Amino acid sequence: MSAPDTLRQLQDLADRVERLADVCRRLADENRSLRHSQEQLIAERAQLLAKNEQARSRVEAMIARLKSLEHNA
Repeated sequence: MSAPDTLRQLQDLADRVERLADVCRRLADENRSLRHSQEQLIAERAQLLAKNEQARSRVEAMIARLKSLEHNA
């Protein structure tokens, strides 16, 4: 194998490694973004579950008061 061929192969390999490094950086950025989105969605879900529980408790309390009024009437 001649020196120019070896140099070309080395440059091709270096180009491939650089492209692979670019892909790794993009995937790391995307992963970071997705993890952030996931954290936000988890927090939002927790808030919605808490609101749902509060609403359920209020509805149950209203039902109990209505039943109490019904029995006293």
